[in-house]
Amino acid sequence: MPTAKKASKLKVFSVDLCVTALLGKISEGKGLMSFRKGKKVFSQGAPADAIYFVQTGRVKITVVSASGKEAVLAVLGPQDFFGEGSLVGQSLRMSTATTLDAATLVQVEKRAMLRALHEQADLSEKFMGSLLIRNINLEEDLCDQLFNHSEKRLARVLLKLARLRDHSTLRDAEIPALSHETLAEMVGTTRSRINHFMNKFRKMGLIDYNGSLTVRTELLTDLVLHD
Repeated sequence: MPTAKKASKLKVFSVDLCVTALLGKISEGKGLMSFRKGKKVFSQGAPADAIYFVQTGRVKITVVSASGKEAVLAVLGPQDFFGEGSLVGQSLRMSTATTLDAATLVQVEKRAMLRALHEQADLSEKFMGSLLIRNINLEEDLCDQLFNHSEKRLARVLLKLARLRDHSTLRDAEIPALSHETLAEMVGTTRSRINHFMNKFRKMGLIDYNGSLTVRTELLTDLVLHD
């Protein structure tokens, strides 16, 4: 079970210190929460009454259709907000948020967040910037699904995961591995196709397995994504 406590001063991790400081100004309606790997932060159809900021770990956002088919909408990391639908009239969650690693999140109740956005121009600017980035990513994902084959979509997913930790791209980025089933949901293909492409990428020297997954970002970009 997640644990939560009211916090007047947030413990600082390797995240955006400005956002952490701005959230620290919220005196009521805020909690620091810790989740183990694989725990649900909220479920599709649950009341939408708070917003979350990721301090550490990764969170997967998924949606399930009426027929039971699940799709991964996003994988979020430190410095990302999620659950923002609660601020714009969504009474129920439209998606499910699940931790992919042990995670530390800041939970801010809907009223407290709306008040903070009204009173803190800097927080409002940071929050809007985060939402714009999410919107751009969703548009890119849609274009990816429409115009690129599954091999290129997988390459782009791996590059995005490599940028989660510090929002920058390193030549060799080591990331916690995701299951091929989860990658298949993110790419929109079958697990067998993911197995095939991951083996191909490894033989080409684009990725490497050694307990975790290492992505050779420059090589993957040059050899797979560039026509």
